[in-house]
Amino acid sequence: MIERGTMRRAFRERFGREPRMFRAPGRVNLIGEHTDYNGGFVLPLAIDRETLVAAAVRADRRIIAHSVNLDERAEFDLDEPGGGRRRGIWLDYVEGMARSLESRGARLRGAELLILSDVPPGAGLSSSAALEVSVGLAFVALAGAEVDGVELALAGQQAEHAYVGTMCGIMDQFVAALGRAGHALLIDCRTLEATPVPLDTREVAVVICDTGVKHELSSSEYNTRRAECEHGVELLREFLPGIMQLRDVSAEEFEQYESRLPEPVRRRCRHVVYENERT
Repeated sequence: MIERGTMRRAFRERFGREPRMFRAPGRVNLIGEHTDYNGGFVLPLAIDRETLVAAAVRADRRIIAHSVNLDERAEFDLDEPGGGRRRGIWLDYVEGMARSLESRGARLRGAELLILSDVPPGAGLSSSAALEVSVGLAFVALAGAEVDGVELALAGQQAEHAYVGTMCGIMDQFVAALGRAGHALLIDCRTLEATPVPLDTREVAVVICDTGVKHELSSSEYNTRRAECEHGVELLREFLPGIMQLRDVSAEEFEQYESRLPEPVRRRCRHVVYENERT
């Protein structure tokens, strides 16, 4: 956990006033891999690594953000015509979140943000979702807007789709916004129903091991995997006309028609169908 007092002092030194503090956690997923964007079930939990944002409102509509981890400052204006261009940097997540919230009806105010994270980037712990949700909480609170956790998560997903270019599911943002200490979160990614599942932390410990393999959705095979699953649905719909997503395909139905799918689409779809049943 990041020391709050240190962040407050750093903000005062940089911006000359007292901040408000906002946070969102990273996550691990216990089961339900690649099922979220297929409308299935996932069982993630929030971890004790977090992104912390110290923030104060401005009189104008300008957002000034400083990343402590990268020692970089960047800014944009909420009223800039044609705003939200992709730069390929961390600011895309910040600006994308602001513009997604505004597109959903929130009227934001300018802000100064100091951002620090101990969620390792590229480790598969959803550092991007923690960034989106933490800055989203800051934007909403400073504007006095009313946005619940589900809407905040959906805005984060929209930010990744439209402003980062990653066609992610909803799991990462959902658990960052709605995760609860001592619980996993069973999420139905079609209905967005989330059920906290208690974990007896006296008996269970979640251990995260660094494999040294970098994981970055925006430049990985993630979008390819999603496209392969969607292609599988198109092919299976010839035999199962009512299906919309792989969530709708039972194991028995898949076994009946899997021979009609080419590789690697067959392998992708097989994993999702059985993983969803396991979850």
